[in-house]
Amino acid sequence: MALSEHVVCEFDRSSVTGYLNPQYAQSLSEFGVPHLLPRSRAWIVERAVPGFPAESDAMGLYPIFSCADWAGLRQDLDELGKRFVSLAVVTDPFGDFDEGYLRECFPDVMIPFKQHFVVDLRLSAETGVSRRHRAHARRASKRVFVERVENPADVMEEWVRLYNLVIARHHIRGVAAFSTSAFEKQLQVPGIVAFRAIHNDELAGMTLWYRQNDVAYWHLAGYSPVGYKVGASDALLWKAIQTLGNQVQWLSLGAGAGAVRSGVDGLSEFKKGWSSGTRTAYFCGRVFDRERYARIMRASGKTTGSYFPGYRAGEFQ
Repeated sequence: MALSEHVVCEFDRSSVTGYLNPQYAQSLSEFGVPHLLPRSRAWIVERAVPGFPAESDAMGLYPIFSCADWAGLRQDLDELGKRFVSLAVVTDPFGDFDEGYLRECFPDVMIPFKQHFVVDLRLSAETGVSRRHRAHARRASKRVFVERVENPADVMEEWVRLYNLVIARHHIRGVAAFSTSAFEKQLQVPGIVAFRAIHNDELAGMTLWYRQNDVAYWHLAGYSPVGYKVGASDALLWKAIQTLGNQVQWLSLGAGAGAVRSGVDGLSEFKKGWSSGTRTAYFCGRVFDRERYARIMRASGKTTGSYFPGYRAGEFQ
């Protein structure tokens, strides 16, 4: 079985959901060429190496690298040979693997990256959610009306306006600064769930989720200035817990803000109060061609450090 050269894969688009669906991979095509790994049925994106147009490396999908069959990943990567210089991924915190297997797949870099906050929906909200967050949610729910959006694609323009506020507020760059074209695809990916909060007939906030197997992943959120004032984030998450509890067993809320792993930022504190535990996402890297990797490092003038791949150090600064 060879690496798929086509963005559109052979299986039915509706047979897989969320980050495993080919349409989500296509939404990142502005950053490179999506490829399907045939055994694991995971997606990677081929990118040109900056300053070296004849060279390419690959990354896992943002924000997480998911496999339909993790047991097939090692052979998929072995069969890539020297097609790419390197590959970097951040693993799904609900991935079916152990650390030993990940080290076999990614012998160069395999480190705990971030703790993702999770909600066990088999527990009652009174048990899993902090008293403080429950009180905030009930207060916010009196200020905003929260509804599930029947067809998320219908609210794309509203969502893009909100997310542009997020980009400006947090100075987001790179792949996380999704374009309108990307959202046109993402809002139609099978498994998407959207919630919208309204305050006095004004849009206060929205959240996007992807249902994938028995997990709903918090994909993105956006709030208006009014939404921040009236606590739309609390009301929206409370609604998601109530609504998705009969559809999946887990909510994955993601990690805290930024590339640091301190867990003391405001977003971490918010998510911690809602969660019943954490799961680890690993940062993994593999060099497929050491000679080419070393040559690019020398030519780029970059020094060996903690960033992988080293020749991309500083790419988001």
